[in-house]
Amino acid sequence: MSATQVEESSSSFENGSSHTDLNGTQEPDGNPSMDYDEEEFLQYLWREYLHPKDYEWVLIAGYIIVFLVALIGNILVCVAVWKNHHMRTVTNYFIVNLSLADVLVTITCLPATLVVDITETWFLGDNLCKVIPYLQTVSVSVSVLTLSCIALDRWYAICHPLMFKSTAKRARNSIIIIWVVSCIIMIPQAFVMECSSVFPGLANKTILFTVCDEHWGGEFYPKMYHTCFFLITYMAPLCLMVLAYLQIFQKLWCRQIPGTLSVLQRKWKTLQPTAQIQRPSATLRISAVAAEIKQIRTRRKTARMLMVVLLVFALCYLPISILNVLKRVFGMFNNAGDRETVYAWFTFSHWLVYANSAANPIIYNFLSGKFREEFKAAFSCSYFGMNPQRPEQLRGQTSAESRKSLTTQISNFDHASKVSEHVPLTNINAVPRNGTGQISC
Repeated sequence: MSATQVEESSSSFENGSSHTDLNGTQEPDGNPSMDYDEEEFLQYLWREYLHPKDYEWVLIAGYIIVFLVALIGNILVCVAVWKNHHMRTVTNYFIVNLSLADVLVTITCLPATLVVDITETWFLGDNLCKVIPYLQTVSVSVSVLTLSCIALDRWYAICHPLMFKSTAKRARNSIIIIWVVSCIIMIPQAFVMECSSVFPGLANKTILFTVCDEHWGGEFYPKMYHTCFFLITYMAPLCLMVLAYLQIFQKLWCRQIPGTLSVLQRKWKTLQPTAQIQRPSATLRISAVAAEIKQIRTRRKTARMLMVVLLVFALCYLPISILNVLKRVFGMFNNAGDRETVYAWFTFSHWLVYANSAANPIIYNFLSGKFREEFKAAFSCSYFGMNPQRPEQLRGQTSAESRKSLTTQISNFDHASKVSEHVPLTNINAVPRNGTGQISC
């Protein structure tokens, strides 16, 4: 598959070295046979270097699985938030934006990357050579900035709730800014991408081994660009997000202050005897404790899910980020002896980038009860077909559980949290008089 092998084969056909022809006979030193057929040589290239090997069929299967899971999963995420008003929170707006970026890169970039990785040939022409890499870098930038906004929003909401009030309108404005900034800062990527042939002698005979690569016209600019790209789209945002989630973790799990979950559970135990007596003041206090426990458990679940999303993103983008820096900044791999190993590393790192797009909906399904419920409802609709009431019954199971008696809910919270989990909570007196209220995550 490597270009070096093809170059050696091409030179063996065209220079004065001795070689074996397609029929297995030896050509003498000197000029190649005058009966040499160029079409036969191109067929030889396809058979020996371009046709997928056994392990590459595994790669193709992996790409197909990632394509289907990423496309279906991220579309379901968008539909779930669009159909349900109660899911239109600030965090979910950003999650939808992340899914849109994943859908974009899955549809426009994944098929082209697969073909290039298998054939080492760019078949899509000069215009798409500029458009597709540009869209891919825009998608990366949108994903990073969206994850950063999510971390910032959670940091303010949990660590500094009085400093900044996040609203849906501000979230939508932030999403617009994210796309505008990403489209602007990635413009250089579109200008430097050009098509060229690995073997100029074959350029007029075949499109095979045409590559779409960067052409800067100097050595300083690509090093500076890719260094800035690595710092802006990976290292700096990742460090800031890690610091933010460390503080969130400390607030939600590690601090022991008045108003923690364990304190509320002890307070609930003292209120249990009075719960049997229908006193208005006791009912109000019990409802306040229930609301506080539900709020903090919801925040913990959301924070846990977002931390996993960030961890998977960092791991999936780490190999390609390191390889690009080594190649573009330090000039490695240009004269590598084992080019097959380098090719395998780049191919696997490309697959990991797209696997991240497929991983996010899976994470939402396992760590978010609301998304899991909507995914089940969507698949139930397609499964039951003409019986639309059946999915509604499935969807209503969770709602029925949420309508349990107050005593049962708090008892479940009490038994499920035997370990002391200390969490800062809002003032109980701030709960509405009717003892209810919407709990935001």
